Amino acid sequence: MVLPKPDIEIGLLTDKMVHLALPVRWSLATQDRSGPVETACTYDIYPRGARLLSARQVNVGDLVMIERGRSKAICQVVWTADPHSALRGQFAVRCVKGRTPWDDELRQMEEQYQPVILDGLERQRSLGRLESNRRRRPRFQVEGQAEVAGGKQVVRGEVQQLSEYGARIAASEPMLPGTDFRLMLNVLDVSLALKAQVKCLVDNLGMGVEFQEIRRGDRPLLSYVLSRLRAQRVEEFVPVEVEVVTERLAAAG
Repeated sequence: MVLPKPDIEIGLLTDKMVHLALPVRWSLATQDRSGPVETACTYDIYPRGARLLSARQVNVGDLVMIERGRSKAICQVVWTADPHSALRGQFAVRCVKGRTPWDDELRQMEEQYQPVILDGLERQRSLGRLESNRRRRPRFQVEGQAEVAGGKQVVRGEVQQLSEYGARIAASEPMLPGTDFRLMLNVLDVSLALKAQVKCLVDNLGMGVEFQEIRRGDRPLLSYVLSRLRAQRVEEFVPVEVEVVTERLAAAG
C-alpha cells in the first residue's frame, strides 16, 4: 500500500489492508465541475483509501471523485508511480470526503500474507543455497520510518538499511532476538506490510530483522523501492569526468 508519510505516525498497523481488484470510475474534481469519467481498477484497498491502476495520468495533490455503483467519495492523490517503472499507471488515493466505495468488501475480507522466499519442502531442499544468496543480496542505506507491533508492544523507529530479505531498524525500545512481529515500513513514500523476526541487536538501539512474510500485493512495491534505491546508488558512484592534459616533452639533446 502506498500512503502519505504522516499516516505512519498514527498507527497504520491498526488498519486492515487487502489486495483486491475492484472496477471503479473516477474523474478529476474541481470547484466548477468534474472532468471526464475514466475507468480504473483497485490493487489494494484500506479504510481510508486505495491503490489504483488507470490509463490516465494524475498528479500528487489532485482531487478525484471515485465512484462504484451508487457510492461516491472525494479522494486526494497521495502518490503516483514512476511512469518508466513496472508500476506505471498506478496511483494511490486517500479519502477526504464521503464513505469509500469498498467499505463492504473490506469488512468481509482479511489480510493475506505470502512467504518472502519459498515455503514447505521447496524451501527445505534449497535452504543452503538460499542462505548463501540472502547474504549476497545488496543492502541499501536508506532513510524511512518503521512501525513494529509484537504482541501488545508497539515500537516506532527509523529504517536505516533495506534489502530484499530484511532490514536494519533503529528503535528506542528494541525487541529481543527471536521475537516475531508485524512490521510496517515507509520508504520513498511507499508503505509495506510484512511479518518479520528480530535476528540480532546492533549497537544496542538497532535491530537486524529478517522478513518472513509479505502482505499479498506488496511484493511489487518492495521491488519498486529496491530498484529506485539501486538506481540512486549507481548515480552516486558515477565517476566524475576528468580532463586529462598531456604535455609534449622536449626530446633529450
